Amino acid sequence: MASEADASTDDGDVSQLDLLAASLRADTADLGTFVGVLAEKLHALLPDHADVQTKRSRLHHGAITQVAITVSGAGRRLELHYAPGGGEPLAATAARVSGGIVLKTEQLDIDAWLRNLAEVIADEARSSEHARQALAQLLLDSGAGPEADG
Repeated sequence: MASEADASTDDGDVSQLDLLAASLRADTADLGTFVGVLAEKLHALLPDHADVQTKRSRLHHGAITQVAITVSGAGRRLELHYAPGGGEPLAATAARVSGGIVLKTEQLDIDAWLRNLAEVIADEARSSEHARQALAQLLLDSGAGPEADG
């Protein structure tokens, strides 16, 4: 019977993750702000799974000039690189990892990267109380949680 309850929770998680991914996509109009906020949230909420590297300008009041986000979990490594000022400002990849060895890496658009991110967080949340709390906090912050139905 516990597995039936787990299955219904998983279905709820999937719809919540769809809402989270949609909310995150809606915030991509200002890429610099979007990447900065996402980096802060992931680093604060998932310190064991998210690595964030940020470079700031010394000339422009500490404005972010580059951000690299790496999220690892569930046999995947997701990377998002933001570097405005030439070419494509945003590069997103997903890699399949087994035993620390990268098996396959593919370029993704931001929507696909966000879906992969939501899946990694959900997978981790199934086995970790800390990741479950982080997922709940991300959902609440995005307005996608049950309290937002108001």
